[in-house]
Amino acid sequence: MIGEGWSTSRAAQEVGVNVRTTRDWRDGIRYTNGRRIHPDGTVVDYRTGTVTRYEQPVTTTAVVELAPIDARYLSLDDRLAIADGLAVRMAITAIAASIGKDKSTVSREVRARRIEGRYLPYQAHRAAAAARARPKESKLVTNQALRAEVADRLRLRHSPEQIAHRLREDYPDDESMRVSHETIYQALYFQARGGLKRELVQALRSGRTRRKPHRSPDQRNPRFVDDMVMISDRPAEAADRALPGNWEGDLIMGAGNSSAIGTLVDRCTRYTMLVHLPGGVHDAGTVRDALIGTVSTLPQHLRGSLTWDQGVEMARHKQFSMATDMAVYFCDPHSPWQRGTNENTNGLLRQYFPKGTDLSVYGPEDLEHVAQELNGRPRKTLGWDTPAERLHKRSV
Repeated sequence: MIGEGWSTSRAAQEVGVNVRTTRDWRDGIRYTNGRRIHPDGTVVDYRTGTVTRYEQPVTTTAVVELAPIDARYLSLDDRLAIADGLAVRMAITAIAASIGKDKSTVSREVRARRIEGRYLPYQAHRAAAAARARPKESKLVTNQALRAEVADRLRLRHSPEQIAHRLREDYPDDESMRVSHETIYQALYFQARGGLKRELVQALRSGRTRRKPHRSPDQRNPRFVDDMVMISDRPAEAADRALPGNWEGDLIMGAGNSSAIGTLVDRCTRYTMLVHLPGGVHDAGTVRDALIGTVSTLPQHLRGSLTWDQGVEMARHKQFSMATDMAVYFCDPHSPWQRGTNENTNGLLRQYFPKGTDLSVYGPEDLEHVAQELNGRPRKTLGWDTPAERLHKRSV
């Protein structure tokens, strides 16, 4: 407004501030904690009556043009506030709170940017801008000794993280022999970054020649075309063991995962049904048809729900539910304990179907014989009833 010809008093009245405040803004004077800080570095403390002075002015005609990149980083205003706080001997914690940053951020800034005991905000901001300039040559390109050391340790099958930490231990006084594990990975996977030869990638435990992206759980691609209902959404009547009819399912695998047998276990009675998969084939269509055939032999009151892991064999779960009127719930990834009854039963079944054997040689009659024998075992968890007896009692 003043630039457009307004008087100082009129501009002050328009924005609702004191005339003296308006003059201070116009003259570049800042007010903080009872102290007025002038552009030439003079600090007037009205509480103590003292006048001090920065060794270098706190403003400059050479304005630093630096576009903000993220609120996490210090801006020029933040650095000016830090300089003001230091000038009036504010604690680092108080300065950090005033600009909404962590105290460690302010502490590192002051420690890294201080020159001969003084923190100069504009100079610090220019240094930060220069440090951000991209692209930069990798440290492993410019430092031959460091590159050779890293390459030697990779050949000894040390991981990049082990190398990065060990270099700090072995060269405690040599800053040039420091490198982060991420820089090593970048040099290995992205040859444009340079520094390390492609063949050294083979020394990594993963043996990958390119980086594998990792997603957080909420960013994972859908497992199946049809939406899954997760175990967390399973209703209480399906989650408890009060009534029979809520089943847990899985496959036990044969040699080389080339054959399989389906297993179904009732959560309440531990009653087990084995699902024959012709020829041991366990693709989604075969598993769907076999489960429908097995579950269809159950009376309607025993078709409550089925809990399964996220194996690809259940990709057609919606078709199974439509055919059997039986809801399917899926466990979280890598959470076998969420269907612990089935896991325990699969362990018992390995007495009959040892790991590493061909399961395709067993026919429906063989599976029925094993299931009957298992359902005839007394169980401690059932008060020494057998699963068959408990199912009969609960079904009457």
